[in-house]
Amino acid sequence: MTSRPSTLRIGTRGSDLALWQARHVAGALRGLHGAPDPELVIIKTEGDRTQDVPLSQVQGKAFFTKEIEEALLGEQVDIAVHSLKDLETVMPPGLTLGAVLERADPRDALLTPEPMAAEDLPRGARVGTSSLRRRALLARWRPDLDLADLRGNVPTRIRKLDEGAYDAIVLAAAGVKRLGLGDRISAYLSFHPFLPAVSQGAMGVQIREDDPEVARWVRALDHEPTRRTTAAERAFLRRVEGGCQVPVGALGELREGGDVLELRGIICSLDGKKGVEGRRSAPPAEAEALGRALAGELLEAGGEAILQGIRRGGEGA
Repeated sequence: MTSRPSTLRIGTRGSDLALWQARHVAGALRGLHGAPDPELVIIKTEGDRTQDVPLSQVQGKAFFTKEIEEALLGEQVDIAVHSLKDLETVMPPGLTLGAVLERADPRDALLTPEPMAAEDLPRGARVGTSSLRRRALLARWRPDLDLADLRGNVPTRIRKLDEGAYDAIVLAAAGVKRLGLGDRISAYLSFHPFLPAVSQGAMGVQIREDDPEVARWVRALDHEPTRRTTAAERAFLRRVEGGCQVPVGALGELREGGDVLELRGIICSLDGKKGVEGRRSAPPAEAEALGRALAGELLEAGGEAILQGIRRGGEGA
């Protein structure tokens, strides 16, 4: 497509958080002089239809993106808005990341019925999460906790907490805040030991590679510092992951006035008993090489043995 479109059709899931993100992108596009009028197209994904399967049993991440990407490739929509952490690190041929918006709070958040510090969770507290990474890091931090699977959108998960199904739940802080529920957060989990999921807190706008007119508008939304930091994290995950979900966390941060990109990463066994972590720095222009280098370092230091144990079906190496 080379002619100027009259509208920009935005493919999105229909959850409260996905709609917030899509509307945020639509608002940013409306702020661009001369941009086509955006409209939302809601697409139901397998992840929306299948709520009885723990996410830890799902291979890859396309659970929440495949149908939207198919609609984008089929020109049923012009752009797609995703939580960047949901996007596979290797995209389908013909698609690319047109913009990465400025990152929100990347931390994990602890929600409890009554406010309390994370350290005050009682022994044996039942904690809900859908994330292998969170389960592993929680087990590493507090082996006494009763970790349970938690599915549903953000309001549903909080409702389950309020109904007494859990003593606490762990969610991405950014999603909770975006829905105006920040007052429900009891505590933020520190980056040591809770390194976040790759790209947590960032939104990605996906486009077709052969659509320069749409790319021109979307590119204006790109936040270069966030693109650099998440590029390092995604390269780290791409080197480590090998096509299945594994307990991996990473966080890239710009230091020294933006001249240095520091990347921290961790690979952990499912039971939290084994883990390797480290950090490396490089110029921001070398973000992807930095991610690959840190991944290689951690794999050699014991991460590969941990991953082999997980792939064999064990709790760890």
